[in-house]
This record gives sequence, structure tokens and C-alpha cells, in this order.
Amino acid sequence: MNKRVAFFVSSVALAVSVTFSASASQALRVAADPVPHSEILAQVQKIDPQNTLKVIELTSGVNANELLAHGDVDANYFQHVPYLRDQEKALGKQFVVAATVHVEPLGIYSRKHKSFSEVPEGGTVAVPNNVTNLSRALYLLQSQGLVKLKPGYSDPAKDQATPKDIAENPKKLKIKEVEAAQIPRSLDDVDLAVINGNYALEAGLVPAKDALGLERAEHNPYANILVTTPALQNDPRIKKLAADLESKAIADFITQRYNGSVIPVASQKP
Repeated sequence: MNKRVAFFVSSVALAVSVTFSASASQALRVAADPVPHSEILAQVQKIDPQNTLKVIELTSGVNANELLAHGDVDANYFQHVPYLRDQEKALGKQFVVAATVHVEPLGIYSRKHKSFSEVPEGGTVAVPNNVTNLSRALYLLQSQGLVKLKPGYSDPAKDQATPKDIAENPKKLKIKEVEAAQIPRSLDDVDLAVINGNYALEAGLVPAKDALGLERAEHNPYANILVTTPALQNDPRIKKLAADLESKAIADFITQRYNGSVIPVASQKP
């Protein structure tokens, strides 16, 4: 190897080293929902103080995938894979799943009724209005015998359903689509409300205790994930955070803190 080539190779190696060293010294910017995601990230920093994070808590109306696409954050932690894939199509961007962390079982709640049998004919059901969680809600209503979807709708991860795909509706329930974050506020106005786990927790509900019906955690395709960009997928900070989020220590924290309302994916593995 001549001196010029050797110098070039050394320069490239040094540049890569400096880049990774600089990135490792900077706090990783992660957009996350307040509950439980930000709480879990706070625990990561407690058990691994060298993992320096800057957590940006999401508020209603903020699209964390747009923040990631525009470089305003380095990663986000709030969504599941079916939602991410829809976002990739909508934004024309490609993202990377860095870690699979926990399941927040979708639940059906009511302040008016103590059982599904009490729900009157023509009752109103509030469901999330985004495509993936709307479908997820319909599958949950079907699992509780409240509706039946058309033949061919058997796999929640692949076959996305809409209210038009309801084949049987014995109680003639009225499906009301509402922004997911606002559904807990509508509990007094509807007969049933299908609420995402994080929004239920933020509203003071305990899914494992308060829900009339709850998604199964086993083989659930809606596990919450850490997401980053292709450019950052090999960043040491991303890899460190991913390892911490998938660790036994964090799985134990989730189990103890949320008591079945949030379930670590690690606990579902054989």
C-alpha cells in the first residue's frame, strides 16, 4: 500500500471514528408518548446512566414520524408496526425498527354499563379514527361477540377492516370514529369506548382491571417499537437504547409497574 492510499484509508477511518465518537457523546433525541413510553425511557436512564437521552414527550396532533423524517429527533417510541407501515406509505419515507418492547392491550371501557349484555340496541361505540387502530378495534369488538366481520377478515395484522366490513351487528351498534387521544373524554357520552392502552393509563384507567374486554397479549401484532432511520440504525446510541429496552431489567420494570396493563414482549417469548 503506497503512502497516499495509506493516508486516505487512515483519514477515512479517523473520520468515521470521530463521527461515531461525536454522536456517542450527544444525547439521543427520542420522541415518546408520556405514558408508558417516557416512563420506561426514564427507567432506562436509571439503570444505565451512560445512556444519555433527551426525551421529547408527544402532545396531541404531533406526528412523531414526521419529526423523525425531518431530522428533528433521532428515534421515536410510541407506535406498532402496522401503524408504522401506513405512515411510511403516507410520508413516502422508510424507517427502521430498532427494538420491540411491549404490548399495550387495546381495551373496551364503559361508565354506563358493567357488562356487554347491558349495552342497549342502537348503543354508541367510540373507536379510534386512524386506519390501523380502527381495524384493531373492530377485531376486538368481534372477539367479544359484539359484531362479526365479513368472511376473509381473519388476520388483524394483514386484513384491515372498516365499519363497512361488518357483516353482523346484532345490537345495531353505532360506530363513532374519534381521534384516539380524545376517546377517554367521551366515556360519559357513549355506551362503549375502545381505548388504546397508553391513553387509558393517562386517563387514570387500569386496563387489566377496568376494561370489559381486553386484547390478548399472546401473538399480538401490535407490540410497541423503537423506530429510527436507515441512516441511524447502526448508531451506537440507538443500539445501546435498543439493547436496554429489550433487557430483562426493563421487562421486569414493566411487569411490576403496570401489573398487566402493559406487557413486555420479553415475557411472551418461549
